[in-house]
Amino acid sequence: MSLCLRVLGEPLRGFLLHSGKRVASCFSTAGFDLPDWFKNPEDGGPCAGLGGDGDGDDDFVLPAKSETLEERRETATGSGARPLSILASCPASHEEAEFEAGLDEVSRILSSRFASPEAIVIAMDCCHVKVSKRLVDKVLHRFSSDWVAAFGFFMWAGTQDGYCHCADSYDSMVDILGKFKQFDLMYGLISQMHEVGGLVSLVTMTKVMRRLCGANRWSDAIDAFHKMDQFGVAKDTKAMNVLLDTLCKERSVKRAMGAFQQLTGTIHPDESTFNTLVHGWCNARMMKEARKAMKEMEEHGFSPSVVTYTSLIEAYCMEKDFQTVGNILSEMRRRGCPPNIITYTIVMHALGKAGRTQEALDTFEKVKQDACTPDASFYNSLIYILGRAGRFLDANFVVAEMHRTGISPNVTTFYTLISAACDHSQAEKALKLLVQMEEQSCKPDIKTYTPLLKLCCKRQWVRTLLFLICHMFRKDITPDFSTYTLLVSWLCRNGRLVQSCLFLEEMVLKGFAPKQETFDLVVAKLEKRNMHSAMRKIQLLRVQVAGNRRKSNATRW
Repeated sequence: MSLCLRVLGEPLRGFLLHSGKRVASCFSTAGFDLPDWFKNPEDGGPCAGLGGDGDGDDDFVLPAKSETLEERRETATGSGARPLSILASCPASHEEAEFEAGLDEVSRILSSRFASPEAIVIAMDCCHVKVSKRLVDKVLHRFSSDWVAAFGFFMWAGTQDGYCHCADSYDSMVDILGKFKQFDLMYGLISQMHEVGGLVSLVTMTKVMRRLCGANRWSDAIDAFHKMDQFGVAKDTKAMNVLLDTLCKERSVKRAMGAFQQLTGTIHPDESTFNTLVHGWCNARMMKEARKAMKEMEEHGFSPSVVTYTSLIEAYCMEKDFQTVGNILSEMRRRGCPPNIITYTIVMHALGKAGRTQEALDTFEKVKQDACTPDASFYNSLIYILGRAGRFLDANFVVAEMHRTGISPNVTTFYTLISAACDHSQAEKALKLLVQMEEQSCKPDIKTYTPLLKLCCKRQWVRTLLFLICHMFRKDITPDFSTYTLLVSWLCRNGRLVQSCLFLEEMVLKGFAPKQETFDLVVAKLEKRNMHSAMRKIQLLRVQVAGNRRKSNATRW
């Protein structure tokens, strides 16, 4: 079975039929194993099979490891090296091997498409894995973009002898249901948590309010706050701040201000309350309102802090108004509130994005003058600026400086380096960085792969693209909306309609709503190739998405 049909689901096998003949899928590998062209190099050299077989699909060789130039010369002379692997490492113990086998068994069952969570509960009855919190957390993470699979497994796991869901697992499931706007099920689960015995916490209700605001249900989020005490969660200053922060982050600062004015009679604000409102007004670029909030802050006995001023600075940086930024920095010093490393990071990053590279780098001297200690975010921003300018040696020096000061490069560091390398068409460097991440046990995320996928699409490196997709799935990373759109559009434009349709269907099944132009592109290409059966199925997907959108707009909890 092809990888797409194994990993992405069964329903679109019909897409593989064209003009009465079965079209071969280039996703030909079993499970999560490396494809044959990667596992069995033609000439025995490291990753040699990736170099191409004359079909023009790919003429790029993955680096064997993050090696020095001298080591690479040794590799060329015959000392083999381990390729970038998507295979799980050997289990450290029998218990670990048993856990991995159980996880794979559950994943195999859940990877089949089911009409409902209840159908999954029935299908899971044949599964005899030992359920544990670790297994539940791993499965929920792996299937966080498939609420039916996640919720069906969650329901089944809760019925197994010797296991009870803990608050953390419930919270994860609440978040997944909220993510896919399954609000009735979400509230049913919260009621169950309450009945089980006080498992609902502010963490739970924070996820609820954030997901409601993310669905533009601001009034429902405010209502959820008011009903928190029904679940034993206190409506105190901390909870109010969560509500205000959620509303502000979802572009509804005016509603946040209204909620604040309504609640101040019963809940006392603190410094964080006003900082949240200032930040919300700044994000909305309503600077007069932000200053008014600062004045009200002082009237309540709180002095504007470095957090307050940094919100102002960030807003003016977004507008590239660096003169006002300088004035605010001077005001901070006059008021005995010097900038911190976060303030400087924001200013430096904005200058770098505006193309004012030298001014951005000069910020480093000001950091030292103010005796601020650089953190990972500051170094990452510095790496971004240098990488954007193509100064990779300097960027590598900054990475070395991070190590010297005891700061480990994180996923953002690697993403920044990979993105810069891809922007400058240094593909080998970018892929070596992915290898380094694996060597340093730094888990990638979807952003890590995005520049690599875009580069593969740009350079027509099909097999490298497919390898990266395999690598993502093995790392429990599923595409987001932008990545799905990229893959669907590029595969379609390059005549790989089978894979394009598979990703489009998977995108819809995962709860994403593709843009109309994405549907139009695929339908036009299918029509041109006389793939009428597949075209009808894509049109049905379009109708399904439109129906889901109407239902989402009409339904309110």
